[in-house]
Amino acid sequence: MQINDFRKFIQAENKRLKKRYSLKDDEKRILAKMVKLTEEVGELADEVLAFSSLQRKEKLDKHNKENLAHEFADVIICTFLLAESMGVDIEDGLKKKMKKIEKRYEK
Repeated sequence: MQINDFRKFIQAENKRLKKRYSLKDDEKRILAKMVKLTEEVGELADEVLAFSSLQRKEKLDKHNKENLAHEFADVIICTFLLAESMGVDIEDGLKKKMKKIEKRYEK
């Protein structure tokens, strides 16, 4: 998958969500996406605990190892949806952050 394909998916999904939930206020839409992202991070945390066998027994009994990749994907998608809603060029932000991190190791 190329980042442009992912960007197109995010733009299309943002339009679908806008239509489906019909929140007229951009600020409320952004806050709703932040709440959704927080929810997804919590679900990822549950999966990480299960992966590490640190989850409660009843949750470990129901654990499916494939869920971990799905939860990572949910967090990434929600993050990109939030950035799109706020007009943030996440690709540019990633490039700049990667350069900044690489400079730490140049010394």
